[in-house]
Amino acid sequence: MASNKDSFGRTLFIVVGLCLICAIFVSTAAVLLRPTQAENKLLDKQKYILEAAGLIDTKAGKVTKAQILETYGKHIEAKLVNLKTGDWVEGVDANTFDQRKAARDVKTSFVPENDIASVKRVSEDAVVYLVRDDQGKLTSVILPVHGYGLWSTMYAFLALDADLNTIQSLVYYEHGETPGLGGEVQNAQWKAKWHGKKLFDAQGNIAISVTKNPAVASTEYGVDALSGATLTSNGVQHSLTFWLGKEGFASFIEKARNGGLS
Repeated sequence: MASNKDSFGRTLFIVVGLCLICAIFVSTAAVLLRPTQAENKLLDKQKYILEAAGLIDTKAGKVTKAQILETYGKHIEAKLVNLKTGDWVEGVDANTFDQRKAARDVKTSFVPENDIASVKRVSEDAVVYLVRDDQGKLTSVILPVHGYGLWSTMYAFLALDADLNTIQSLVYYEHGETPGLGGEVQNAQWKAKWHGKKLFDAQGNIAISVTKNPAVASTEYGVDALSGATLTSNGVQHSLTFWLGKEGFASFIEKARNGGLS
């Protein structure tokens, strides 16, 4: 008598076999695609850096990979800085330095005393981006900043004039905030409000304010808060307050103003 092809054991064997075959295909695809994914992630990051620097206009249409690579290579210099000392860190490729990974490692990070931005841990070293024109003159400095909003950690690039006080742009490139509310951190009209605003007052204190007060928002230190997104707006404020403070880029900014960028 022929064996029962519909037996439980045979069915289980086929199901397990198919699962194993599918798992092998998925794992192989993930491994093979990993270099491409990493390359695309880096390319996307460079695109936002160029947008913050005002070197490309993402609204004008699709920007090609060749345009991004050429413009980035010509105008952007990534450098690593130690947050505690404000000094450059030599011997490390800043373009490939993984700041988030370093922040998760207890050997290369620290827990901030005043974690107003809810960053949890901070990498001892951070990447800054120097932007130069066609003649090699420094036109701006871009600082990576992040902090928690309503639902997520929000990541942005803060582009400053060479005086490290005047804002050129604040470009958010990764977040999980509510579309139409906190998600408006990427709205072009709101981003335009940051241009020309000042970070520090005459005494060197952090003065930039994301506010609902029209009288303050109209000054050189104020930016309108996002409508209906109080916690996200607070997150933007806390991010800037933290990263411009002593546990962020304060030491670097002080040394840079005294010729440290030379």
